[in-house]
Amino acid sequence: MADKTENNYSEDSIKSLDWKEHIRLRPGMYIGKLGDGSSLDDGVYVLLKEVVDNCIDEFVMGFGKRIDISIKDRVVKVRDYGRGIPLGKVVDVVSKINTGAKYDSVAFKKSVGLNGVGTKAVNALSEFFKVQSVRDGKIKRAGFERGELTEDPAIEDTTENRGTMIQFFADEQIFGNFKYINEYVEKMLWNYAYLNTGLSIHFNGNVYKSDRGLFDLLEQNLSGEPLYPIIHLKGEDIEIAMTHGAQYSEEYYSFVNGQHTTQGGTHQASLREAVVKTVRDFYKKDFDANDIRQSIIAAISIKVIEPVFESQTKTKLGSQNLGPEGPAIRTFVIDFLKTELDNYLHKHPEVAEVLLQKILQSEKERKELSGIRKLARERAKKVSLHNKKLRDCRVHYNSNHAERLDTTLFITEGDSASGSITKSRDVNTQAVFSLKGKPLNCYGLTKKIVYENEEFNLLQSALNIEDGMDNLRYNNIVIATDADVDGMHIRLLMITFFLQFFPDLVKNGHLYILQTPLFRVRNKKDTFYCYSDEERRNAISKAGKNPEITRFKGLGEISPDEFKHFIGKDIRLEPVMFKREENLPQLLEFYMGKNTPERQLFIIDHLKVEKDLVEESEEELAE
Repeated sequence: MADKTENNYSEDSIKSLDWKEHIRLRPGMYIGKLGDGSSLDDGVYVLLKEVVDNCIDEFVMGFGKRIDISIKDRVVKVRDYGRGIPLGKVVDVVSKINTGAKYDSVAFKKSVGLNGVGTKAVNALSEFFKVQSVRDGKIKRAGFERGELTEDPAIEDTTENRGTMIQFFADEQIFGNFKYINEYVEKMLWNYAYLNTGLSIHFNGNVYKSDRGLFDLLEQNLSGEPLYPIIHLKGEDIEIAMTHGAQYSEEYYSFVNGQHTTQGGTHQASLREAVVKTVRDFYKKDFDANDIRQSIIAAISIKVIEPVFESQTKTKLGSQNLGPEGPAIRTFVIDFLKTELDNYLHKHPEVAEVLLQKILQSEKERKELSGIRKLARERAKKVSLHNKKLRDCRVHYNSNHAERLDTTLFITEGDSASGSITKSRDVNTQAVFSLKGKPLNCYGLTKKIVYENEEFNLLQSALNIEDGMDNLRYNNIVIATDADVDGMHIRLLMITFFLQFFPDLVKNGHLYILQTPLFRVRNKKDTFYCYSDEERRNAISKAGKNPEITRFKGLGEISPDEFKHFIGKDIRLEPVMFKREENLPQLLEFYMGKNTPERQLFIIDHLKVEKDLVEESEEELAE
């Protein structure tokens, strides 16, 4: 007997999707993960980036030195002062795949957007999308809704300056109740400014401009004073800035054609190798590579003809060549640094001496720690086999596979809280690490404590970050503690741990706080979970007369069935981030150093006693 599925396989089974249907059906292929704006790599920021990339390409080609950007009520508006899209092609450029000027490698030799997909994806994934182009005293406008053309007026005369304007509102059907976090947008815009000296970007009243390129980038991202002045090297199609800081880990910022390759690639790996080669040759000593690179902070930017990225979002460079006839990227970077860094060290013997002493100090610390590290690794292996400290998930973070980008490790306190999350979680992508009591305040302590303290050693092992972020096992590390004084203290202690020993994990947007509801308000029909006083008041008004109000005092008292709502698709995560002007050493000293009168006053001024919330609830109910 023939199989039914075989009989149903006919011409009707073959479907052709138009451009917008395919993008909306498979958005991850075009913009990576979706998300709601809580993470730096969420799709709403990719939409913004795709539009700004086109403005940057105009600037690189020598047209337009200013970009205006505004985000108000989640509506994004981007205006450049470049040449403007040719008026007869405005509709096609934003709605026809494989249409654009960037296929002409002469006009856009080393551009950011290479395949002409970017603005089409923004158009298809937006509730509304508007475009206008001004050229030669004429203006052409067009409007779309979810990729469908809704407005197509004729070309008109205008007195506006030339250039292109795009306005869009991301589709809530795809992105849910999304948001834009200003700090994430600012980070993106500063990177554009560092890589395009002379360009000014105006965003919501602020101006982003850099005169010294990657030198400025490093200076703004240093945690404290560098060990020696920033080394800034520039050549044709390559720019490198580097120094060593006070942190334990390596920290890199890498770019290709102005694109921030957050997951590195060939050029970043070549930089790491080139630094080791050059330093060994300069000092004529076979130093261990880890001793040379420990505490390094470096940035590299290269220009490449037709680079090959590993995804449409262009976060990792997979290309091996600088164009069909160019030298390999690895050879290009190594040869450049071998010449330029070697020359710099010969010309600046005082820097060479500081660097040498840094390497020797790292070597000494590594040898002192070698025995402890070996014992710590063995202990971590033994513990992971014999207890439930870590309840792992089935897949792990892998930057080469977009579907694995949302793997999460919840760091919880106590058995009841970790039990609730463990029973509620998605076992494929969510893991749980259970803390035993309050962790140690590690501020001011050396890396030795990470191996000697069982909690820190096991957490480091679970994350697989002993030797850096390259092998990080989870993309999202989420601190899940009670919203009381003890829970807040544990959050602060854990944030201190990461900032003290793994600051790049925080800087790269991997650390979050889990937001769980403070109240549940329900009547016979509806249940409202409230994350703030305002939400509680709104829920009480919606619920009507005599609603049942529950104050959640701890994660452990929330049933697993309810917890599924809070760590599923509607999860609320608050990213741990710091503004570029904040000095991390000073911040840690204030909050985690010895008690000071200033800190005592700060606590008194900001303390909100838990019983006040309960009393407010009772008063409102009485009314």
